[in-house]
Amino acid sequence: MRRDGPPPVTDLAACRPQTRGSAFGGSTPGGPLHAAVEKGQSRLVFLAAMFSLAFLVIAGRLVDVTLMAGPSEAPRAQAQPRPVETERADIVDRNGTLLATSLPTPSLYANPKVVPDAADAARRLAPILTGTTEAELRTKLQEDRSFVWLKRQLTPRQQHDVIRLGIPGLEFQRDERRIYPQGRLVAHVVGFSGIDHTGLQGVEKTLDNRIRGNREPIELSLDLRVQHVLREELQRTVTEFKAIGAAGLVMDAHTGEVVALVSLPDYDANSPGTANEQTLFNRVTLGVYEMGSVFKVLTAAMALDTGKITLSSGYDASRPIQISRFSISDYKGKNRWLSVPEIIKYSSNIGAAKMAMDVGINQQRAFFEKLGFLKAPQLELPELGFPLVPNPWREINAMTIAFGHGISVTPLHVVAAEAAMVNGGVLRKPTLLKYPYGTHPDGSRVIKAKTSDEIRRLMRLVVTDGSGKKANVPGYLIGGKTGSAEKAAGNGYRRKALLSSFVGAFPMNDPQYVILVMIDEPQGQIQSQGYATGGWVAAPLFGRIVERIAPLVGVAPIDEDSPQIRRDMVVQASAPARSPNAR
Repeated sequence: MRRDGPPPVTDLAACRPQTRGSAFGGSTPGGPLHAAVEKGQSRLVFLAAMFSLAFLVIAGRLVDVTLMAGPSEAPRAQAQPRPVETERADIVDRNGTLLATSLPTPSLYANPKVVPDAADAARRLAPILTGTTEAELRTKLQEDRSFVWLKRQLTPRQQHDVIRLGIPGLEFQRDERRIYPQGRLVAHVVGFSGIDHTGLQGVEKTLDNRIRGNREPIELSLDLRVQHVLREELQRTVTEFKAIGAAGLVMDAHTGEVVALVSLPDYDANSPGTANEQTLFNRVTLGVYEMGSVFKVLTAAMALDTGKITLSSGYDASRPIQISRFSISDYKGKNRWLSVPEIIKYSSNIGAAKMAMDVGINQQRAFFEKLGFLKAPQLELPELGFPLVPNPWREINAMTIAFGHGISVTPLHVVAAEAAMVNGGVLRKPTLLKYPYGTHPDGSRVIKAKTSDEIRRLMRLVVTDGSGKKANVPGYLIGGKTGSAEKAAGNGYRRKALLSSFVGAFPMNDPQYVILVMIDEPQGQIQSQGYATGGWVAAPLFGRIVERIAPLVGVAPIDEDSPQIRRDMVVQASAPARSPNAR
């Protein structure tokens, strides 16, 4: 029955005034309320302790999974990833600038036996793991195995997104990713390594054993500043003359250290999967070419060194040489007798061929063998081309080889040989590794010091008075030789497909660096008056490179008109005489 008022008072004690201590019904020691309060407090303490313990267990497990997990642990159901490879050493240039390094990254694997729903997991993972498909992931997660890789080398964002999915059976392992901070700039030198941390290209492959587990950086001979200038100027020329590619090399004339090496087109070493056969191809060390008239310097050195001729010797270049069905002629020939300096200055094929015949076939072959032209070049790269040489080596071969046709070598061959021509006559092994300061590596003498001195003067003459005038930069005493070679095709040559090149050194009174630039199939332009030859394409390119890199490598300008320099560079030759050896 409903009551409208308060219940009747039946206990007189309830009418007594209450004190603060009994506001909740009384809590005197030993009383029932006091006991209840103590019991509640004990329960709260116990629950807090249990929550704290659980938190510590979870936190410990998180630390264990994210930081301490390693190949020695056995994940659930014996799902064991492969051991992590040892980190690879950094690669740096000669000044310590970073070219390659390794960064820690997570890799994702799974125990398919623990994953509750393979199809659902694959559907949720596919948008996160770029480069994989839902079908591929589903197939892996349905395998009857305890371990499968799902994705190697995740980004931090990918790892975060996978963790948020909360799918059982997924685990991470510490991995490493190889990074190339310079991208394309040194791709053909440094190369790249694979996902399993094995070198696949460039010095990453050749020096793989040295790079693995080495805690000290691998110091290369490259100077990244010079490398940048070389690539930029080559690319500018390729674009300007609508060429299909280019090659460039800068070498220390006295040590053989490669200071810069560029092959175009190139690729980004951070994304080797996007490279193709053309961009991976190293034109400097793997490509073999008929290099054309740059060989005339070698022919002159060979002939002078044997004593068969002198700078005062001369040859009749008034008409082409007829041999069998072949004819050897000059491009814009002078059609007269030419001295040896004039043969080099005007780039006479006829004069070079006659010089070679005065030396003889056997001696010519022996000379080029001594220069290393009959075998693959030596360098710390796996991409090395084997020369194409005539067999048998006949009279017609000797004549055409004298001016750079009938033998195909790499640009690296040519630069190493030209360094010997100007450094006093010593051939040194090219290297991509930095030598300690002041090191003078051993080499083999290929020409006399006197011959080298004469060759320096001849190369300077080409730039001051000959086909290489556009390479000249006041103050740097540049010397060199142009080359324009038609590209071989089948049994003949492609007359409009040229390799335009220039090889030279500076300063010629004491050469410090040898440089070769080569442009593949340049097209004549208005600014070159329609020409695509070495003198119009490669010579000005060479000059721009020297002008930019000389201050970087510490070569100061000199007074080219000083009496000492004039004495050092004068070609001491009289008028050509019609001697028995001057044909």
